[in-house]
Amino acid sequence: MKSVVISKPDKILRGSITLPASKSISNRLLMIRAISGKDFTINNLSEADDTLLLQKLLYTILHGISRKKVIELDVANAGTVIRFLTPFLSMQPGKWVLTGSERMKQRPIGILVDAMNHLGASVDFLAKPNYPPLLISGRAINGKEVTIDCEVSSQFTTALLLLAPYLPEGLILHLKGKAVSSPYIEMTIHLMRLFGARVKQGKTRIHVNPGVYQPRNIHVESDWSAAAFWYEAAVFAEEVDLELIGLPLESIQGDAVLPAIYQNFGITTQVTNQGIRLTKIPKKIDGFYYDFTDFPDIAQAVIATCAGIGIRGRFEGIQSLQIKETDRLHALKNEMGKLGIQISLSYDGNKVTALDLKPAKPSFPGGLNFETYGDHRTAMILAPFALKTGMLKMLNPDVVVKSYPDFWENMKSLGFILQF
Repeated sequence: MKSVVISKPDKILRGSITLPASKSISNRLLMIRAISGKDFTINNLSEADDTLLLQKLLYTILHGISRKKVIELDVANAGTVIRFLTPFLSMQPGKWVLTGSERMKQRPIGILVDAMNHLGASVDFLAKPNYPPLLISGRAINGKEVTIDCEVSSQFTTALLLLAPYLPEGLILHLKGKAVSSPYIEMTIHLMRLFGARVKQGKTRIHVNPGVYQPRNIHVESDWSAAAFWYEAAVFAEEVDLELIGLPLESIQGDAVLPAIYQNFGITTQVTNQGIRLTKIPKKIDGFYYDFTDFPDIAQAVIATCAGIGIRGRFEGIQSLQIKETDRLHALKNEMGKLGIQISLSYDGNKVTALDLKPAKPSFPGGLNFETYGDHRTAMILAPFALKTGMLKMLNPDVVVKSYPDFWENMKSLGFILQF
C-alpha cells in the first residue's frame, strides 16, 4: 500500500495557500443545474473526486444513456452522490441501479428511500434492507407531503428539497427529530432561493412551492471544512502567519464557525484582500467542550487539536461520524491511542452521545505509523501532527482527493517535507 513520510524541520507555519472550492456548494449547484435542465456557468467548481464523480454520473444520466434495460451507476464511497441521485433518478425515465463500494453498502439510506416511496417513487433494496444497492424505476411522482427523520443525515433532507420545486404540487416536508448538520439545510435553501425557488421555512416544517429554477452564473466559495486542518496545524505550530485564500468570513457554510472555535486556542483570524490570515498568540487552555451536531465535518480536527495539546475535552453531537467514509470515532480512538491519549465514548443504546478526552501529556515519537481507514478527513487531521513528532508515516495518503486534491502540495508549500 502507498504511504507518505511527513516531516517538518521547524515548527513554523508561514505562507499562503489557496483552499479548494466548496464541495458541498458545488454538488448542490450541479444538482440544481441538472434538475432544471437549463445550462448556467459554475465558476470555481470543486475538483474533489466526489464532485467529479457526480458530474460524470449526471452526464451519463442526461446525455450518455445506453440502450440497456437497466443502467448501473457506481457512486464508489460518495455518500452525497447516492443521496442526491436517489430522488433525481426516481423521476428519470428508465430503470437504474445505484451501487457503490463495500463501505457504501454499510451506510444506511432507508430513511430517504422510505420518504421517496411515500411520495410515490419506486425504489427497492437489491440486497440488505435499508442499505444500497438500490433499484430505482423512474416515473412521475405526485406526492406532496412527507416526514423525514433529520437525526441521521441532513443530506436526506437536502436531496428531497432540491427536487421539490419540480413536484406537481411542490412539497411540504415535516422534520422529525433533532437535525444534524442543519447549516447544510440552510445552505440548500439559500441556493434554491438564489435560483428562484419559493421556500417557506419553519422550525419543523419546510414548504416548497412548485416552480422552476432560473439559470444564473455563480461563483463557488472556497471550502471552510478544508480550513479546519490548517487551524489545527496553527495550534501545533510555535509561529504562525498563514493566509488562506478564497475564504469569505461571511459565508453560507456552517463551518465558518472555525474562527470562533479556535479563538479559544489563541488563533486570531483577520480578513485580507484575498481571504483570511491566521496568527497565533500563545494561550493556556485547560479543557474544551463543544456540541458538533451542526458541524460534524470539523469535529475530528477540533478533537485532534485538543488531543495534541493534552487537554480535557468533551464533545457531543458526534453520532453521525460513525456512518461516514469510515467510523471516524473508531479511527480517532485508535490513532490518538498511538500518542498515549485516552478516548472514551458514551452511549445511549447503540448511539454514541459523547466523546471524552482524558487530560494526558501526549507522547510524540518520531516515525509514528498512522492509518487513514480510507477516509480523507482522517488523513488530513493526522498530517499536522508532524509539527509535534518531527516525522510521521501515513498509509494510503491518496484518500485526500475525495475533497482536497491539493492538500499535499499545500503542505509542501508551507515547508513540510513529503516522501511518497
